[in-house]
Amino acid sequence: MLETLLTRRSCRKFIDKAVEAEKKEKLLQAAQLGPTGRTIRPWEFVVIENKETLQKLGDCRKPNQPFLPETPLAIVVLANTQATDTWIEDAAIAAVIIQLEAEKLGLGSCWVQIRLRESNQGLSSEEHVRKLLGIPEHLAVLSIIAVGYPAGTKPAHTLAEVEQAKIHTETY
Repeated sequence: MLETLLTRRSCRKFIDKAVEAEKKEKLLQAAQLGPTGRTIRPWEFVVIENKETLQKLGDCRKPNQPFLPETPLAIVVLANTQATDTWIEDAAIAAVIIQLEAEKLGLGSCWVQIRLRESNQGLSSEEHVRKLLGIPEHLAVLSIIAVGYPAGTKPAHTLAEVEQAKIHTETY
């Protein structure tokens, strides 16, 4: 896992190549196998590949997210806010697992924060995505994970970035 964390970097430039069905399936399976509070599993996912929809998703944030229309795959991470008070944590874990699985599969990914952000249309980012995708009110939109084959590479992280001063033992 440490090797995956060292090499995974946010990717905002993708080549024009669809993500294969078996890789999409693995991403979604991995997301649903992550831990959740009391095993409630409040998350749901909307898989977007339609270029017109991806174009509209690009306006979900202010400033806009210009790489979203160019990504071959976007996974919108939702959670049922009525099911549990840990919906944010549970959905965030699923979103991170999607990103880690994407790295393992040779794909790039980027988290687009939706919760508590504003769209270009003056709506909240969540309301923009909710209206565009027909998401019911009991589901909150946490993030969108853009996924695809990277158009380039970035240097890996190093263990020198680990800040030992932020680690405390027994007491602060």
